[in-house]
Amino acid sequence: MAKFPNPPGADSLARLDPAIRILTAGSRIARVYYSRSRHPLRWDQFRHFGPLNSRWDHHLPDSAGAPVMQKRSVYYAATDAKTCLAEFFQHARRIDRASQSPWLVVFELAQSVNLLDLTGDFVTRMGASMDIHSGPRARARRWACDLYDAFHTLDGILYASSMNGGEPALALTDRAESRAIFPPHPLLHRALADDVLLDTLKDAADRLGYALR
Repeated sequence: MAKFPNPPGADSLARLDPAIRILTAGSRIARVYYSRSRHPLRWDQFRHFGPLNSRWDHHLPDSAGAPVMQKRSVYYAATDAKTCLAEFFQHARRIDRASQSPWLVVFELAQSVNLLDLTGDFVTRMGASMDIHSGPRARARRWACDLYDAFHTLDGILYASSMNGGEPALALTDRAESRAIFPPHPLLHRALADDVLLDTLKDAADRLGYALR
């Protein structure tokens, strides 16, 4: 049997007892995002346009298979900044401080979130394996759609970063968006081009073996 097959369907998944990880209010979350791009976002804004090439987009494409604005939304983050940087800049393995004006934000959750935990043996029990974190992204997105439809009470997915040693990362869905999870003000919110972050970025780049631009 393939370690990372296509999902069995939402109905089959819904019969399983899910592994749930709760991130309580006050948990510290980090995110890197583009403030200038084709689809710029704010630090506290979910992306409703999709699906794009991101692994856990659960958006539904239009009739031609193209991404589209919709009610479904996603918010990618992690529990530490290095994991965010590793995931965000993985394609070129270069932390680009300028292009499309990337920013780093760190904040504390205003409310707890309930996440489907894909960092342990539940991925095997549901018919996949840890390959779901690094295998074909299009297939992972099919899993994301079925998991979203199967577990209606959960706010997103906790997954293992394949670029930072399996450290926890999260893909929150529109179910979390409707629950006022953001505080009025973040703990830190800086452009990556800000020299205040330079030592942090140098350290992350050295540890990851990424270039820094």
